[in-house]
Amino acid sequence: MTTTSAPTVHGSAPRSASATPAAAAQPSRRVIDAPTRMFHWLFALSFVGAYLTAEGERLRMLHVTLGYTLAGLLVFRLVYGLVGPRQVRLSALWSKLSGGAAWLRSLRTAPTLASVNWRQGQNLLLALAVAGLMLAVVPVTLTGYATFNEWGSELWGGVLGDALGELHEAAGEAFLWLVLAHLGGLLAISLWRRSNLTTPMLTGRTPGRGPDLVKHNHTWLAVLLALAVVAYIGWEWTQAPQGLISWSALVQPDRD
Repeated sequence: MTTTSAPTVHGSAPRSASATPAAAAQPSRRVIDAPTRMFHWLFALSFVGAYLTAEGERLRMLHVTLGYTLAGLLVFRLVYGLVGPRQVRLSALWSKLSGGAAWLRSLRTAPTLASVNWRQGQNLLLALAVAGLMLAVVPVTLTGYATFNEWGSELWGGVLGDALGELHEAAGEAFLWLVLAHLGGLLAISLWRRSNLTTPMLTGRTPGRGPDLVKHNHTWLAVLLALAVVAYIGWEWTQAPQGLISWSALVQPDRD
């Protein structure tokens, strides 16, 4: 019985994984530095946490602490907006906002819709959302501080205190609608441009060739910001008589 071996075809040997050249990484450039991204996600988590703990007394101290964290993060962002990279400075935000009037006028004078600079309009909407969220922190935290410290509770039969509480709730709801508008705008513009606008806030980079718009990532400052937030929350926990979470109240229904 004879056996025949398969013919060997020279030059057509199967490629091994090691022989396959690694796919070239897609070119990208840094557009957002680490401190800005850290601020963004800490800011978002603080608001979500504060909103979810707004009702009842069980998580009141955690709610208050997260509200104060929002205020502290706003202070950081304002300072960083003065001394940080050009792309994250408040002057860059103002430049986008100040061009709004001219862009609105261009809508009336443009001969066709195709000639309108829609990208500028989209950037204007995003800038308005960012500015609105930063400004909204002020009434939310001020009315929250006044309510927590019972300002006006003894004036005019507590009418002032009740009014401050109502203002705090209204400011919180307005903040939520701003957040939803911001998310909706991001989704709509991402679909329009066929590009995920949330990716740069996660990675700091956007696809494309060219030099980094932000030269230095400043990772150390992002880590320092995160540690500062954790340290503050930990300090507030040690200062609260029952901690930030009232465990005894968790097993009992609220008496609202």
